[in-house]
Amino acid sequence: MPVVVVESPAKAKTINKYLGSDYTVLASYGHVRDLPSKDGSVDPEHGFEMLWEVGADSKKHVKAIADALKDDDTLILATDPDREGEAISWHLQEALTKRKAIKAGTAVSRVVFNAITKSAVTEAMKNPRQVDMELVEAYLARRALDYLVGFNLSPVLWRKLPGAKSAGRVQSVALRIITDREMEIEAFRATEYWSVRAMLETPRGQSFEARLTHLRGKKLDRYDLKTAVEAGLAVQAVSSRALSVTSVEAKPASRNPAPPFMTSTLQQEASRKFGMGARQTMSAAQRLYEAGHITYMRTDGIDMAPEAVHAARDTIKTRYGAEYVPADPRMYKNKAKNAQEAHECIRPTDMAKAPGDIRLSEDDQRKLYELIWKRTIASQMEAARMERTTVTIGAPDGQVELRATGQVVLFDGFLKVYEEGRDDVEDEDGNRLPQITQGDRLKPAAQALSADWAKLAGQSDAVVEADAKGDLRKSEAALLSADGAVLGQQHFTQPPPRYTEATLVKRMEELGIGRPSTYASILDTIVARGYVRKDKNRLIPEDKGRLVTAFLVNYFRRYVEYDFTADLENQLDEVSAGERAYKDVLDKFWRDFSAAISETSELRITDVLEKINEVLEPHLFPPTPDGTDPRLCPNCGQGRLSMRTARSGGAFIGCSNYPECRYTRPFGPPNPDGDDGTAIGPDGKMLGVDPDTSEPVTLRDGRFGPYVQLGEVTEEVKKPKRASLPKGWSVDDMDIGKALQLLNLPRHVGDHPEDGQPVEAAIGRFGPYVSYKAKDAAKPLYANLPDVEEVWTVGMNRAVELLAAKAAGRGGRGAAAAPLKELGEHPEHGGPVNVMSGRYGPYVKWDKVNATLPKDVEPEALTMEQAVALIAEKATKGGKAKAKPKAAAKPKAAAKPKAAAKPKAAAKPKAAAKKAE
Repeated sequence: MPVVVVESPAKAKTINKYLGSDYTVLASYGHVRDLPSKDGSVDPEHGFEMLWEVGADSKKHVKAIADALKDDDTLILATDPDREGEAISWHLQEALTKRKAIKAGTAVSRVVFNAITKSAVTEAMKNPRQVDMELVEAYLARRALDYLVGFNLSPVLWRKLPGAKSAGRVQSVALRIITDREMEIEAFRATEYWSVRAMLETPRGQSFEARLTHLRGKKLDRYDLKTAVEAGLAVQAVSSRALSVTSVEAKPASRNPAPPFMTSTLQQEASRKFGMGARQTMSAAQRLYEAGHITYMRTDGIDMAPEAVHAARDTIKTRYGAEYVPADPRMYKNKAKNAQEAHECIRPTDMAKAPGDIRLSEDDQRKLYELIWKRTIASQMEAARMERTTVTIGAPDGQVELRATGQVVLFDGFLKVYEEGRDDVEDEDGNRLPQITQGDRLKPAAQALSADWAKLAGQSDAVVEADAKGDLRKSEAALLSADGAVLGQQHFTQPPPRYTEATLVKRMEELGIGRPSTYASILDTIVARGYVRKDKNRLIPEDKGRLVTAFLVNYFRRYVEYDFTADLENQLDEVSAGERAYKDVLDKFWRDFSAAISETSELRITDVLEKINEVLEPHLFPPTPDGTDPRLCPNCGQGRLSMRTARSGGAFIGCSNYPECRYTRPFGPPNPDGDDGTAIGPDGKMLGVDPDTSEPVTLRDGRFGPYVQLGEVTEEVKKPKRASLPKGWSVDDMDIGKALQLLNLPRHVGDHPEDGQPVEAAIGRFGPYVSYKAKDAAKPLYANLPDVEEVWTVGMNRAVELLAAKAAGRGGRGAAAAPLKELGEHPEHGGPVNVMSGRYGPYVKWDKVNATLPKDVEPEALTMEQAVALIAEKATKGGKAKAKPKAAAKPKAAAKPKAAAKPKAAAKPKAAAKKAE
């Protein structure tokens, strides 16, 4: 039987249903090879040769495919239809060739399908081709570029910049976009302006709202009324004049639907409507695709297959009526510059299947499918038809003019199904106006002081302070005419909003940075590195991210410029189109980049820090309310504050008069509520004095995190007593009491009732525990405590019980550890899936795969779907942990009699291993 290989077991299961028993369908579990995470994996000196390595977990998948090929000499590579999918197929072909599983007579072909449906899969099988090496070379170029930047720029950061973790080619540019926006916000100064509106009544007793557009015969721009005085004069001008309708103009208007989704617009809309992040959106879309419900979800294309267009039109006619079907199908022009990812749009594979017609167990999938179905159907519907009315109102002397606008929907068209969300709320002509005729005389509306109008004026009631003449009623933010019908309202210009994931993806797309398959990973990376945090769906740069951006902008500006990065993306697209050689792109980039790296070798850390102090001065040292020098040390009044580094690698603000002045505060702007000189400086933060020893107790920051220390390092005391802060304990909450609690560990719980040996409670490398060493035992016995606080409260009965349970397990007489939660059988492969308690926290166990639970997921709340996803991710990633046992097995082979007879030869592998390390 021909062997068909796809990426995931879920995809394999779906395809197997369509192909039947005539094919063997196997999963590669993603990429089977990768560049080793060490220097030298890409060699610029030898034609950018790349060293690939089969992952530890991938070896068994490659073996399974190789074994299947023993019975058949036909291999069909059916991975995803994009650059990444082409690369996976190429890697598989290369890895299987090296294993000699692909022989001279083996027929290898590549098939692609944009949707996992029976017709799409069977049609693809009829049209095989070879692996597209132009797409592969574009992948190789991108992978080499990312590697060269990461492995050459990151060490520069480590040496020259405190607290920096790493830098990436595209991630650093995304970080700059976020940081630049934050600097715009901080530099923004609000400007006051006022608007004037009137609530007017028609001769037929109907009220409507109009805004002042002309004053003293001059058109008002948005910011022309700058003060309350100017606004007050405008309010009086409107309220003191007789007003009438000078013109009524009604115009037909139409609104067309948005095009169907591509990757970036799907991520943006899912964020707007559901608050879903890019990773969450793509994960749900991936499962929908693999189940055959939607077309491929990584695409720059917005065009739709002709048969899908006709199916959408038929569905519209059936569900909503013929009047909702336009005379001609809507055609959307593809925006993608690169053909390789410009597949068909993201759409349902079966237009007739509305959201209620398919059963989806996961909420994310249900919401996303409904979104995709509605957007696709709406994109082929009739336009919405409206009538927009503009009413102009004036006074006889022409000194004031007001305008009212309204809109009436005559035919809802596509709005019956779907309306696109917006990132920025704009004023819409959505108000419906009453019957108004030219020449109508208007008067102040009697209900102008209704609760809604008063609230709009900033008042909870109509009671406001009247001025001396009684012409205006005033509040801090509003002015009301005496009759309450004319409102002057204060406004302030607003800073640009922080980016959300949706608006950042949109901005990156506008700049030409990144591609559909990279958006989610870019966002994940900058958050995981601690460079950016998410707060209420907004992306805020951390100080660590600001540091990295400031360093890169000053010393590697070209490589974080938007135009440069976009141009490099275009060059990669040209490689995929066969218009450029990928090694030429690499050579040109590396020549300039390596020179820039070399130039940084002469940089002194003090110069780098001073430069960053200068760049970040508005952020770190903002102007003080009293106008004093913001960099003057508040402690000694003489030293100058600047960013400094601790031996632990962290950054803080310190005084230039150190060590005479030991003032420090956390890196970042000062606390506006008062002095915050409490950072962990180079000599720690003083917490108090131990009453028993009279030694100082300090809070410090070390290589492995914060800790407390008793006393100082002296010639007599080389290693003062120290204790790390347990997980969950905040540096901000530390005081002398908590510090002494930690320093006084281990705590004596009592003497064991069997032999009188001491039982102790303490906190170790793997968390809180109780310990006990029996008289006849070679080693102590340890039992974990579930909660740190129990270290100081656990009693003898509880401790003995925990130790007995641990002893039973150690001796082999007890039963295996009980699961925290039993989830049932794996839905695809069978076998129990359980949540277990482990040394490093809870994890999901299935077969030989152990997948750690994310920190924000409670074991009791984990679902089977989440567990399967974690297992699949772990299996796909592979890991070093599983490679170690195999490496450890080598000495056993060396111990055989034959090897023992040749000690010199046996010593060589060790030396080779050391060299490889």
